[in-house]
Amino acid sequence: MCYSAKVRAEYRAYVKEFGAVLTLDEYVREYWEQFGDEWIPKLPQAIRAWFDTPETPEQAELREAITAWKGRTIAKTEQDLFAQVKRKADAERALQTKTTKKAQEDLRISTNKIGQFKTKLDDLKRSELKPRDARIYPGTLVPVIVWEDGRRVIRFMRYQCRLPGWTEAIERKFPGTYNARRDKLESSWAKLFGYRHGIILADAFYEHVLRHNLEQRPLGAGEAEEDVVLEFKPRGIGTMAVACLWNSSPVPGRPDLLSFAAITDEPPPEVAEAGHDRCIIPIKRENIDAWLQPNAKDLAASYAILDDRERPYYEHEIAAAA
Repeated sequence: MCYSAKVRAEYRAYVKEFGAVLTLDEYVREYWEQFGDEWIPKLPQAIRAWFDTPETPEQAELREAITAWKGRTIAKTEQDLFAQVKRKADAERALQTKTTKKAQEDLRISTNKIGQFKTKLDDLKRSELKPRDARIYPGTLVPVIVWEDGRRVIRFMRYQCRLPGWTEAIERKFPGTYNARRDKLESSWAKLFGYRHGIILADAFYEHVLRHNLEQRPLGAGEAEEDVVLEFKPRGIGTMAVACLWNSSPVPGRPDLLSFAAITDEPPPEVAEAGHDRCIIPIKRENIDAWLQPNAKDLAASYAILDDRERPYYEHEIAAAA
């Protein structure tokens, strides 16, 4: 399954290369007005950076909200960091006198949290972007291109689709709906396939594989399985327009939830040989408008677009930590 991807970070790619229009959509505005800015940290840092140089009054409004959120978050994180530094110092002093389980736990936890808070502060304060800033994971808000009012429009949607008729409780029982298998499109995904199609722009995708499968060998005697994360990059096609399905779900007392899943299929040989059994589907650019305007009575046309996909060679390497 495609558990993570690196989305295209540059706003101009969405507008100039793919002709998509960004609006302050109802999902963001309603959350903003009713529940404050809790949606902001769900945007990847590279997408928040879109609003550093706003081009419209709405985007300027978003920049102000993001700046205010960042200031409050930095202040709170600095307070949390100070508390953990004090906790660590207290634990170290206590351990000089007597070794106790509490002091050892306080030292371990505070040391871990100090590292986490320092990394968080570094991310909040720096202006230059790093590759990890464009990574998306289940639960992240992602710019998804859909067809609306005769044009391509960018909507922010959660990566993990809530299927029609599902509640939050049902969704918790089936956490894997960030991907939609091609062979399940007319069963599990029948209420969305042929009705609500979208694309995300991605430069790479990431998968968990077992090291011995990656190295194409059996486990050694007494060897434990080791999980590694691979980054797969398409050679020769640049940004991928990844086929997606999306939904708008009513939520009691809250705005409708917009969410999506990436469609996956059997992998090409180089992905399978690296130890993974699924792959995303990059739509050819000349097929994007047809994909975004599906006809539920002609699913064969949608399948034809999925089959007439880009077929790059996927180079892979173990994903960097930063």
